[in-house]
Amino acid sequence: MFDVLSEKFQSLFHKLRGYGRLSEKNVEEACAQVRRALLEADVHYKVAKDVVARVQAKAQGQEVLTSLTPGQVFTKIVYDELKELLGGSSEIALSGNPAVVMVVGLQGSGKTTACAKLARLFHKKGRKPVLVAADVYRPAAVEQLRILAGQTGAGFFYREGANPLAIARAGREEAAARGDDLVILDTAGRLHIDEPMMQELVEIKDSLRPSETLLVADGMTGQDAVNLAKEFDSRLSVDGVILTKMDGDARGGAALSIRAITGKPIKFLGVGEKLEALEPFHAERMASRILGMGDVVSLVEKAQEAFDVKQAETMEEKLRRKTFSFEDFLVQLRGLKKMGPLEEILELLPGMGQLKGMKMDESELVHIEAIIQSMSKVERVNPRLIDGSRRRRIAKGSGTTVPQVNKLLRDFEMMKKMVQSMTKGRLPKMAEIR
Repeated sequence: MFDVLSEKFQSLFHKLRGYGRLSEKNVEEACAQVRRALLEADVHYKVAKDVVARVQAKAQGQEVLTSLTPGQVFTKIVYDELKELLGGSSEIALSGNPAVVMVVGLQGSGKTTACAKLARLFHKKGRKPVLVAADVYRPAAVEQLRILAGQTGAGFFYREGANPLAIARAGREEAAARGDDLVILDTAGRLHIDEPMMQELVEIKDSLRPSETLLVADGMTGQDAVNLAKEFDSRLSVDGVILTKMDGDARGGAALSIRAITGKPIKFLGVGEKLEALEPFHAERMASRILGMGDVVSLVEKAQEAFDVKQAETMEEKLRRKTFSFEDFLVQLRGLKKMGPLEEILELLPGMGQLKGMKMDESELVHIEAIIQSMSKVERVNPRLIDGSRRRRIAKGSGTTVPQVNKLLRDFEMMKKMVQSMTKGRLPKMAEIR
């Protein structure tokens, strides 16, 4: 996400850190690079021009030119501008019983999947969502939504032979009768904007008066996503945008331009195909990630979802008492996998921007899990029992090699010793670990 933009900024800031002072010439050169980075990320030219003008005005202030840490000060200025540009954080507002969220967009943008992701998100928060299939034109749209509803724990409604407006009305009535408190309406899209589609959406909105009308836009389309937002907003007055496919080759221009051009906030980012791959949008966190400063808050939130607090406390106590076993390690490993791909987790850590583009071997986790599962319960609790013959058996049972089993055993003992030394208030030397 935002890889192109992030790499450009980090290269610039690294260069600035080499200066003892900033001069007006340095500032002009840096701002030119900021402009170039924004334009290469497909940010609207007017937005890029305005941002650079504000950055340059602030960076040429006396407190910056006389600063002993010019790189840090310039980074802070760019961070503040990006945060302002992205538009702050905007919560989704739900009112009514049931509340209605109307989801609109073109075909191919991921609209139906976005509806299911919203249902999963609100189901986890204690809501009782129902997905209403009002897209009667796209082949298999109804069946797709039915299947996704079953995967999210949400209800599902569709009325065969009815028109979209009738389906939407009946879906809300059915939800109210069943005690569901949230209706997520998947409306029809087209391959392009046309008058019949827009008129149908206007009629549905006028009739149901949803508390939120969310536009789903493909983040990989760049400025086309911004133009799409303008068109939909002019007819429907949308409340916010869900940008999808932000885990792909999206350069970030749409995210950085939509708020400035349309005045509409980004409310969610689709960052993968899985139903849990929908993130509430926070401008300050995104600005931090773009500049390679990490996103610790999001990392903690992911960890809280993946790991049970009491379970984590138990693990910590086991480490202190030197009773942490492969059985416990397997639990932690599965929790780590729930947090998402390793590359995405690393991007949330401050200072890890230099690892962008470095492919993390996810198969290594699969091998580790297979090796541990091939151990007996006694072996997991007491790895010292694992002699040569047991290692050969474990390797054969896990589809790995004896050297891989040996490496895991060594790494596990090293990790235990390091953590135990850290709990005593000191970091060990590598010689001590060995």
